[in-house]
Amino acid sequence: MIIRFSGLLPETVRKPQLALSLLFFVLLVLVSVGCEKMKQAPPAPPPPEVLVAEVIQQDVPIQSEWVGTTDGYVNAQIKARVQGYLQVQNYKEGAVVKQGDLMFTIDPRQYQAALEEAQGDLGRAEANYGKTQLDVTRYTPLAKEGAISQQELDNAIQANQANKASVEGARGAVDNAKLNLSWTKVTSPITGIAGISVVQLGDLVTPTNVLTTVSQVDPIKVYFPISEQEYLGFAQRIREAETGVTPRDRISLEMILSDGTTYPQKGSPDIVDRQVDVKTGTMTVAGLFPNPDNLLRPGQYAKVRAVTRIANGAALVPQRAVQELQGSYQVVVIGSDAKAEIRPVKVGEWFGTMWVIESGVKPGERVVVEGLQKLRAGMVVNAQPMPAQPAPEKPVSTAAAQ
Repeated sequence: MIIRFSGLLPETVRKPQLALSLLFFVLLVLVSVGCEKMKQAPPAPPPPEVLVAEVIQQDVPIQSEWVGTTDGYVNAQIKARVQGYLQVQNYKEGAVVKQGDLMFTIDPRQYQAALEEAQGDLGRAEANYGKTQLDVTRYTPLAKEGAISQQELDNAIQANQANKASVEGARGAVDNAKLNLSWTKVTSPITGIAGISVVQLGDLVTPTNVLTTVSQVDPIKVYFPISEQEYLGFAQRIREAETGVTPRDRISLEMILSDGTTYPQKGSPDIVDRQVDVKTGTMTVAGLFPNPDNLLRPGQYAKVRAVTRIANGAALVPQRAVQELQGSYQVVVIGSDAKAEIRPVKVGEWFGTMWVIESGVKPGERVVVEGLQKLRAGMVVNAQPMPAQPAPEKPVSTAAAQ
């Protein structure tokens, strides 16, 4: 059976249908508003802010560095000159000794006895010489008168000359014995710092034994190798210093110690070796540094640094502006249109916190120092000047920096 309704629905059916219609209408309005909003483009983000610095131009002293080793200006090996048992050590190890200071004493008794024996031989020789001299004096007038033969006079003269030679030989033996006795007192030939003793009391020492070493350390030498190319680069300056045309102190050397500190005293070159080592292709150079407080000792590690040339009108950028990528270098340049340009550069030496750029940028251009990671080529940026930095202090070679 089918029931048909005509006219209006009952009240109980009309109210829910009205509520559903209103809800559907609200949802339709919300969806329409959302679609309109989705059709609108989002606002563009602001350009990224970066810090930039201008490429500056100035004359830069280019320095080179070499690894060296300190050594005493004079290193004296203290050896015994006579054989004997070591009796006394008369110095303090590691202390400064002066020239002529007593360092060791060798048992002198056998050398004292040898001296006394030589002195006795000298006395006998002098007595014989005196007797034959009297004979010659006495025989000379007798031979003229014919009281004695000429042969007897000649024999007396020959005996006198032989005894005179014996006296001279005996005197030499005495001098030698005195010398041997004095050598039982081992003294320092120079003023310097005495090393640790190699021998102990009671040891039998010979002239082949090194007892200790004394080093003069003021001034102190620093030996360092330079390449053949570096030598050719400033050979003229070295020759002028060697011949006295240019004072040696005009060529200034700096020394960096193993803890990274710079030694306060300036040095100067002293010796250039006569040849190039064919195995390493280097020449050994010795520099002299004042060492009034004996701070430096032989055998210390040191870096020697010197200005080898002046780069006139070099272009400088902060080190942080340079990026290294697989052995090549690049910077980001901000043009007048505020767009980023990634540009390859050829780098030179470091100069304090700056880097010498040999090619790729020009003085006055702006390079990005901070914010490099968020940049792409052609991106518009908000470039802000880098805060002022302290002036560069010391030039450092690229090799040392890397």
